[in-house]
Amino acid sequence: MLSTTLQEGLSRYGIGETIRTLRLKKKMGLVELGRHSGLSPALLSKIERGRLFPTLPTLLRIALVFSVGLEYFFSGGRERRLVAIVRRKERMRLPEGGDTNEPSYYFESLDYEAVERRTNAYLVDFQPLKPGKKPATHAHPGGEFLFVIEGTLELTVGLEGFTLEVQDSAYFDASRPHGYRRASSKPCRAVIVTSPA
Repeated sequence: MLSTTLQEGLSRYGIGETIRTLRLKKKMGLVELGRHSGLSPALLSKIERGRLFPTLPTLLRIALVFSVGLEYFFSGGRERRLVAIVRRKERMRLPEGGDTNEPSYYFESLDYEAVERRTNAYLVDFQPLKPGKKPATHAHPGGEFLFVIEGTLELTVGLEGFTLEVQDSAYFDASRPHGYRRASSKPCRAVIVTSPA
């Protein structure tokens, strides 16, 4: 249990309110945020209402969903940066949907240092799926651009399926359910850029 002094000190940052603002700006529900961060909607609700203060690893999971750095939640973090550099060694690799057992892919935010950006860029490393297992599908507002940099990828958008090779790209309406499957035993990676509606 935090002391009153610590609670008051942490409350001044308005972390829960900032998370809620980011979530609503992305038109995302608590369940969807939970799916992307691997955190329960109940926990996220408590954080947003200021009834619980997140640990730094928990806050970082939330920050990566919104492609912002930890500093965004603290003083001065919301100042606009004209140039944001993300070094390879600074990126965090996270499993899709928070599923660390058998994720379809791992992703790394390529632009989380940039504040209030208009796109979100990710490096995605697709994993082999067990025979018979269907890739997870998801949908979100806005558009999505995908560029294959290694391997062969099967992309499903709605009821349509596409096979993409190295240096192939695709753009589609991301509000339609879509999913990805590595199409061979060789490694498969792509850069994915999403834009809000």
